[in-house]
Amino acid sequence: MNEFNDAMFKTKVDNIFVKILTAITNQDLSEVEHFISTNIKDKLQSSIDNLKLSGDREIYDEINAKETNILNRSFTDDKEIIEVEIISRYMNYIINKEGETISGDDTRRIEKKNILVFEKKKDVKETKIVRKCPGCGASISVNTSGKCEYCDTIYNLEDYDYVLTSIKTY
Repeated sequence: MNEFNDAMFKTKVDNIFVKILTAITNQDLSEVEHFISTNIKDKLQSSIDNLKLSGDREIYDEINAKETNILNRSFTDDKEIIEVEIISRYMNYIINKEGETISGDDTRRIEKKNILVFEKKKDVKETKIVRKCPGCGASISVNTSGKCEYCDTIYNLEDYDYVLTSIKTY
C-alpha cells in the first residue's frame, strides 16, 4: 500500500479546488465529476442550472490557493476521512447574458477560507501511477478529466482514491 504523502495530497487538493471553480465558470462539471461525490455534483449542477435559466453565469477568475492545511485525518471501519482548509484568493462575480456584472466584484480578489472533506474507501483497489480505462484499457489521466479520450468512459475515482464529499466556504 502507498504511504500517505502530505505535500502530494495538498497539491492534489489545490488542483481539484481550482478545477471545480473553473468548471463552475465554464458551466460544465464533466472535467471534475470523477473527483466529487454525487451529492456535491448534484448541488453544483443545480446552482449552474439555476443561473443558466436566468441567462446568468458565475465567474471565478484569478484563482489562487494561497495556503492549504490538513486539519484532520481520521479512520472509520470502512473509510479514511481527511479535512482540509484552503485559504484562497479569487475574483467572484455573476454576469448576465449581456456580459454585465450583476453581483460580486470583478475588479479585486477576495480571500476566502474553504473547508473540504475528502473520503477514501478503506479497501480501495490498488493502482499504479498510470491508470487504465475500465472501458477499453487505454492509459488514462484522472488528473485532467477522468474521462477516457478513446471511449468516453468515466474513471470512477471513488473505487481507487479520495473523493470530495463536502465543501464549505467562509
